[in-house]
Amino acid sequence: MDPVIRIKNISYTYPDAPGPALNDVSLDIWPGTFVAVLGSNGSGKSTLAKHLNAILLPAAGKVLVDGMDTIDEGSLLPIRRRVGMVFQNPDNQIVANVVEDDVAFAPENLGVEPGEIRRRVDAALRQVGMYELRLHAPHLLSGGQKQRVAIAGILAMDPQVLVLDEPTAMLDPQGRREVIDTVEALCRDRGITVVLITHHMDEAARADRIVVMDKGRVVMDGAPREIFPQAEALRALRLDVPDTTELLRRLNAAGMRLPADALTAEDCAALIGEALG
Repeated sequence: MDPVIRIKNISYTYPDAPGPALNDVSLDIWPGTFVAVLGSNGSGKSTLAKHLNAILLPAAGKVLVDGMDTIDEGSLLPIRRRVGMVFQNPDNQIVANVVEDDVAFAPENLGVEPGEIRRRVDAALRQVGMYELRLHAPHLLSGGQKQRVAIAGILAMDPQVLVLDEPTAMLDPQGRREVIDTVEALCRDRGITVVLITHHMDEAARADRIVVMDKGRVVMDGAPREIFPQAEALRALRLDVPDTTELLRRLNAAGMRLPADALTAEDCAALIGEALG
């Protein structure tokens, strides 16, 4: 199986910036995986996200989507059909006055025939749990509901990859849960490849793989159970760890001997219960 996205030694510098936002970054992203990208402000994670569907083009190196080079203008439309982007503020992606019309907007502009648009819109809204609100006005929805509508609009394009650039940054805890539950289900149940840019450690803990960036480079890459126990290294990068990881660290500092790789509250409780016997 080939990577759905192959990033080969890419670099990128914004005009008038003192240094590169990306510096010789290489990554392979495999079909059906859930990848979380972490990094402090200015680490390059959002710049990387924008290279995945050719919003930005590398100054050096290549980004290949299903073997298509993002720098090839003739491949732009098929690349953007395969890789959908969801951004921080859902209001910036909502363009219609009715939920189902908003979800239909992208496939209509792609020239999809009306019967297929109807099928895609209904399917996408069901996948994000918003079908019952399909006739509502988007501006009356909660932040989490708006973001799920934005995700449905991308799903209606039938993408292989969903790239989300800090999609929960503007949401309350309930909205965050709604969005991340939806995103994880799309990956696990539908096999959509997910690349999640986030600064929330509990969101990253649900991924298959974590990529940590600093100063435009990839500095850590592995499963959450491999990355989060490296608490001191993460703190040196101005990042935190999940609450469960921090609890286990404090208990071990107090004299217990617990594995440091439990990520869920249930796993953490089971470890502590077993230790207390």
